[in-house]
Amino acid sequence: MSPKLRLTCPECGQANQFPRDKAGAAPKCGICGHALNDGKVAPVDFRTLEKMAKSDGLPLLVDFWAPWCGPCRAMAPEFEKAAKALAPHVRLAKIDTQSHPDATVRYNIRGIPAFILFAEGREVARLAGARPAADVVRFVQEKLTLIA
Repeated sequence: MSPKLRLTCPECGQANQFPRDKAGAAPKCGICGHALNDGKVAPVDFRTLEKMAKSDGLPLLVDFWAPWCGPCRAMAPEFEKAAKALAPHVRLAKIDTQSHPDATVRYNIRGIPAFILFAEGREVARLAGARPAADVVRFVQEKLTLIA
């Protein structure tokens, strides 16, 4: 039997468990039916972000952004490309720092866009500034290789 993988639903915040070897098979939340690992960037609130960062079984890269930030808006399509490239091994999420200012305080965000990579319940690395998707993918791959 395959070991279990735990993923928090970005839509409803419910924890889900399923066999690890099914991570790439488009798993859905058992409560709301939302996709858990579909290669798309998931918008999250502060509470859900906390849950995902602490307890999920896959690495999580989070984009801290705001709607008034030009570089953040320019970065959005590149972050989507990175999500497709890193799936199903890494999930990507974004949090609007204007709507969720507690996130900026909790994670000591000084400028946006800012990216934090979480793995195994802890912060692994940070990256700042708008980047092409290839740079984001390379950053994640390098940092995850260092902790493996």
